[in-house]
Amino acid sequence: MRPRPEPEKNHRVPHIPDFLWSSRGSAHSMRLSFKERRTRGIIQRSEQEIRGISLVFREMWDTATVDVKCLLGLKGCGDTAVESHISRKTSEIWGTPIRGRLKVLPTRMRKRAPAVLLLCVSSLLVTACSKTEEAAPTAVNVQAGHAERGEISEQITADATLAPLAQAAISPKVTAPVKKFYVQRGSRVRAGQLLATLENQDLEAAALDNKGAYSAAQGTYDIATGSTVPEDTVKAQLDLTQATANLNLAQSIVDSRAQLFAQGAIPGRDLDTAKAALVQAQAAHEIAKQHFEAVQKISHKAALESAAGQLTSAKGKYLGAQAQLSYTEIRSPISGVVTDRPLFAGETAAAGTPVITVMDTSALLAKLHLSQIQAQQLSLGAAASITVAGLADPVPAKVSLISPALDPGSTTVEVWLRVENPKGALKAGTPVHTTMTGRTAKNALLVPLEAVQTGPDGESKFVLVVKGDGTAAKRPVSLGIRTTESAQILSGLTPADSVITSGGYGLDEGTKVKAGGDKE
Repeated sequence: MRPRPEPEKNHRVPHIPDFLWSSRGSAHSMRLSFKERRTRGIIQRSEQEIRGISLVFREMWDTATVDVKCLLGLKGCGDTAVESHISRKTSEIWGTPIRGRLKVLPTRMRKRAPAVLLLCVSSLLVTACSKTEEAAPTAVNVQAGHAERGEISEQITADATLAPLAQAAISPKVTAPVKKFYVQRGSRVRAGQLLATLENQDLEAAALDNKGAYSAAQGTYDIATGSTVPEDTVKAQLDLTQATANLNLAQSIVDSRAQLFAQGAIPGRDLDTAKAALVQAQAAHEIAKQHFEAVQKISHKAALESAAGQLTSAKGKYLGAQAQLSYTEIRSPISGVVTDRPLFAGETAAAGTPVITVMDTSALLAKLHLSQIQAQQLSLGAAASITVAGLADPVPAKVSLISPALDPGSTTVEVWLRVENPKGALKAGTPVHTTMTGRTAKNALLVPLEAVQTGPDGESKFVLVVKGDGTAAKRPVSLGIRTTESAQILSGLTPADSVITSGGYGLDEGTKVKAGGDKE
């Protein structure tokens, strides 16, 4: 007769579910002993599963639905016929012992063991279900309360970065080596304070030269306005006065001789001579008059403009040289603190390249972008707060700017929050989390946010209320403003309703509940 092969270690019998294997080393398990204990590597099961298996076999044993052969049929499905036994000590199925030495089933019966076992388990489940239906329903403990009237404000949150209130990256207009720095990084400066100087000997010489030219032009202008121009005017005026006198004299001579000629006292030749002299006097007077007018209107004005032009040109050159010289002095346009100074004394500062950066951090701006809908709920001066990493308490802020136009790239609205920073605790460039107060509703019907649940469609909202008979009922609601703690109920609920605030998640409608503090 061919010897019977030994079962391999950790050998799992086919067609038997895993939950029917016993656990090695458990005080309340069924342990099947193979020859020389070589099959003790059976898969471990949890105590809860073992307890369930034990209850199954105890129920079947008590109801006489199976016998000992059914139990041995669980192990009899292997390829090898193995003789095993269950002792009094190791076969206690939660208080129900199996006595006697047991034999394995024949090979034809081993093939039917899974079906027999399935029939046994089904019988047990039917019995258990009937017992459960007969048991009275147990009330679920929940917390409930009435909706309250109060004020609620919408909280708009966004991430932002702190920026200085004002910033100046100061760069020279001329290229020259740095002569001296008067501040260091972190130094506080005032508007107009000298921060650094560049090498400027050549510009000083040019400014001095132009200053001399300007002084000379100033002297020329003084001479033209105080001496030359008045002298010409006086001479022309005197010539006009003399011509006027000669004209008057010639006119009087003509008048007197005309009377004498009429009386026949003088010949007509003397009268003609007097008239000729009068015509000459009139011509001389006219020439003197025109010269005087020309001196006043043209010569005087041209001389003044020429002198003034020369003076202005000299002054412009001088001021230009002074400006070039002033560019070698780096001064702060704002009050603040020096945040950057990349060069050292002796290094060349290129025109247009910043040499010192000054920031006004007495107040900071939290710049952020919001959607158009959120931005419409804000107003200038609205209260806000920022949360900074490393600070325990939020820092108060105010809305200082709402952009009047959308950003063309992101179609969002830029919003600035002003944060006072008198002690300099906050630093520019720090990422922060902002919270702004949007629209506010007064005398609103409020419930805790955790009481609101979402419907199966993912959009509708409802709450669970406790009815008069102690059962839970769903109430569809419309929500308004929501915060991290409360939600505004617009419709679907009244202050008299008792709303389940905790423990209602997953409850079916009609479930018996017990509100906290109530008695059954």
